[in-house]
Amino acid sequence: MYKELKVYQIAFEQAMSIFIISKSFPKEEKYSLTDQVRRSSRSVCANIGEAYRKRQYKAHFVSKISDSDMENTETQVWVDFAFKCNYISKDEYELLIHNTREIGKILYHMINNPEKFLPKSSK
Repeated sequence: MYKELKVYQIAFEQAMSIFIISKSFPKEEKYSLTDQVRRSSRSVCANIGEAYRKRQYKAHFVSKISDSDMENTETQVWVDFAFKCNYISKDEYELLIHNTREIGKILYHMINNPEKFLPKSSK
């Protein structure tokens, strides 16, 4: 099950941390930075779940994991903006960036080694 994947677990915790941290962002950021960083971080998880369900088709699996990686990179960009705008502390920033890098490493491995994640009949 996708929820057992380490990358999903890290990404889910990341999205929840971002949700909590972003509650303190200024009101004028509600429909821009706050909304965008929450959406992209949650989309990392959603795409992992979708990829897992498409494991019987290697190309679909890789495509959805690639989408997840793209959303992870978008999340990193929004975190960079949040830090530069002084909405998050250096410690929060470093933790969030560390997590996006870890997620990215695992997703990269999944993209380059999809057969490790496909059902035996799909290889």
